[in-house]
Amino acid sequence: MSANFNSIFKDVTKLLNEKLPVYLTYHNTAHTLYVLKKAIHIAEKEKVSQADLKLIKIAALYHDIGFTVTPKEHEKESCKIAKKQLKKYQYSDNDIDIICGMIMATKIPQNPQNLLEQVLADADLEYLATSQFSLKANNLYKELRYFNPKLSINEWNSIQLKFINNHQYHTKYSKHYKTFRKLNNVVQLKKIV
Repeated sequence: MSANFNSIFKDVTKLLNEKLPVYLTYHNTAHTLYVLKKAIHIAEKEKVSQADLKLIKIAALYHDIGFTVTPKEHEKESCKIAKKQLKKYQYSDNDIDIICGMIMATKIPQNPQNLLEQVLADADLEYLATSQFSLKANNLYKELRYFNPKLSINEWNSIQLKFINNHQYHTKYSKHYKTFRKLNNVVQLKKIV
């Protein structure tokens, strides 16, 4: 399956690089690769099986591929693309359902139903608890302004503050190691709101 993963990785990154609109300054290939890296890290900390780790890696690659088609309901579109492509790699319907469950668990507001879904959901929003928070939030702001040019920085900061205050991590690892760091970013946000 690792040969499969390398092929899937090439297919997905090629599609993302060729089809994602340039105005997606947050939901881009770099974000997908970041989420993949963080999903692997969290999965290892949660001691998931090697078989489950492979499914997590596939779900991380596909989780935002739907943006190549539409920003609205992109998770559903990501599942459609994943189902079609993963059939070619002889993934079972059960594995594809598990992968799509993880993809759908990244939809805001997040509501993961099992550990694998929790891992991907936490990886997708891991940046909230990092020193890169402001940079990534700014990239997301630029992207959202493409769709809503009237969105002011003050409105955005208020949205961010509300979002981060309502957000919670799901895995034991992220709750333990990320919550405090995320709260530091809340303090910084409150200073500017």
